[in-house]
Amino acid sequence: MRAAERRPTTTVLIGDVPVGSQHPVVVQSMTNTDTADADATALQVARLAHAGSELVRVTVNNDEAAQAVPVIREKLDRLGVDVPIIGDFHYNGHLLLTKYPACAEALAKYRINPGNVGGRHRDDNFARIIEVAVANARPVRIGVNWGSLDQNLLTAMMDANAAQPEPKESREVMIEAMVASALRSAQLAEECGQPHDRILLSAKVSGVQDLVEVYTRLAARCDYPLHLGLTEAGMGSRGIISSTAALAIMLQRGIGDTIRVSLTPAPGGDRTEEVEIAQQVLQSLGLRSFAPQVSACPGCGRTTSSFFQEMARDIQGYLREQMPVWRQTHPGVEELRVAVMGCVVNGPGESKHADIGISLPGTFEEPVAPVFIDGEKVTTLRGDDIVPRFLRILDEYVEGRFPLPGAVSAAAAGVPDAAEPAGMTGKNN
Repeated sequence: MRAAERRPTTTVLIGDVPVGSQHPVVVQSMTNTDTADADATALQVARLAHAGSELVRVTVNNDEAAQAVPVIREKLDRLGVDVPIIGDFHYNGHLLLTKYPACAEALAKYRINPGNVGGRHRDDNFARIIEVAVANARPVRIGVNWGSLDQNLLTAMMDANAAQPEPKESREVMIEAMVASALRSAQLAEECGQPHDRILLSAKVSGVQDLVEVYTRLAARCDYPLHLGLTEAGMGSRGIISSTAALAIMLQRGIGDTIRVSLTPAPGGDRTEEVEIAQQVLQSLGLRSFAPQVSACPGCGRTTSSFFQEMARDIQGYLREQMPVWRQTHPGVEELRVAVMGCVVNGPGESKHADIGISLPGTFEEPVAPVFIDGEKVTTLRGDDIVPRFLRILDEYVEGRFPLPGAVSAAAAGVPDAAEPAGMTGKNN
């Protein structure tokens, strides 16, 4: 089953990254450093970008953070990291953006939460942010969040619902209030001069079914690009599974133009994990390709030794390490399919279906592994150095199948295959 055709939207340009239905779904992330620490924040932005984040959001919550933003941008430019930076504003964005014009100029987009944009003068403060956006030709994301929903709007809608002969459940009213807040704020932004094609919307909740409901309604009532994400998703497997479930449902329906997986990292954990998971969601759905996919069996009683697990780990780790280089030197390599199998039950068949595969015979047998390329057995590897020898074959396959345009591969140049010692290559080994 293929994903549904993308819901038609306008295209919003964030820096040089287009977001909308005519373009691939964009992966984004957010730093968790103190933005006022320009060195630490620039370093984390660079790491997120290196991991594949195409947009990176930073908190801009006080004077020190606002003053640091142009410094961060300058540091990234010196590093050759051109990822667009998004400013995340709550409560005082109208003050910071007007007080620090260099911050407003350095940011590629402003995120506004209409529920907390500034007390009793919410609409006026919202309008001030939009004025800055218009002056700098910057897009905005109007990000409604159920944890900070406009209480005046919610109360009015709850009161109106209570007066009905058959009142709806409070969840129903809350979801409708989120949709209404996003659309009302988008209308206000356009009334203040913000072009229609410089507005994105989001409506963040922390429950999968709530997310499905609110984005389904929002998608049906506008053509703005939508930012998808489950807020407060949690830590570890809980956050990963909940986010994946929510994103997969919407993306399969053709809804969603940019995504973030909002994981709570373990103490000292790697922030780039959320980028890798977002990429894997898109790649698993067949929407984008970011890195070669490794098919590996889960193991069973036939694979009780640790050799198979170590082999799968080492090959997958090697592919991940090589991707930053391969992405530049071997365009298209992200489409590569690799199989790493543990026994004879499904191993040969799975390996034949992959572009390149290796299969072990199972438990307690000597390390003997047939290698398949494009559905054909090409060699059998024996001994304790199976993995490094397979990686050499893998390197040669990548070089030959995904050459840099204009480059001449070793095979084309007549260079002998040095991956295997004499007597080890050939389909009959």
